[in-house]
Parts: sequence; structure tokens; C-alpha cells
Amino acid sequence: MGKLAIETIAAMNGEVAIAWDDGTETYLALEALRKACPCATCQGEPDAMGRVVRPPVDYSPKSFELLKMEIVGGYAVSFGWADSHATGIYSYEYLRGLG
Repeated sequence: MGKLAIETIAAMNGEVAIAWDDGTETYLALEALRKACPCATCQGEPDAMGRVVRPPVDYSPKSFELLKMEIVGGYAVSFGWADSHATGIYSYEYLRGLG
């Protein structure tokens, strides 16, 4: 697979729809998208011994309310949620794999 690129991305009906430049479409439920957030706060990070310490993550209804989407450097998308969480940067490859 060559370099991925997004033609269009939109939130509608409780999901994010992505049209890729190769004609493929991906539909991701907002709850699943948020729970897949790749940031260290959500997924954890390695400790001094290299073990991933995964923190508990508490969700509320606002956690799954998408407020904004922003393309990051032509390789990723950043999502902003109603509970103020906005640190996850989802690479195109990661998003495509979630679909």
C-alpha cells in the first residue's frame, strides 16, 4: 500500500466517515474511535523497565461527543471531544486499521 491520504472526513450519525484517496471508505463509531485513542493518557506508556503501564480511563457521555477534527501534517487526524480530551493523534494507517 502506498502513502495513505484522506479525500474527505466527516462526522455524521454517531460516526466518523473517511473517504480515502484510493476509493476505500471507513466508518468508525464515535465511541469506538474514542476508546481507541492512541495517546499515553489512554493507552499508557512504558515505565523504566519497558513495561506498559496502562492507566484506568473513565468515560462519560461527553467522552463520545465529538467537537472537532483537524488534519495534522497530512499524515494524521486529531479529534477534540466534549470532555476536553484532545491529545490523541491518529495516524492515517492507524485509522485505516480501525475500520
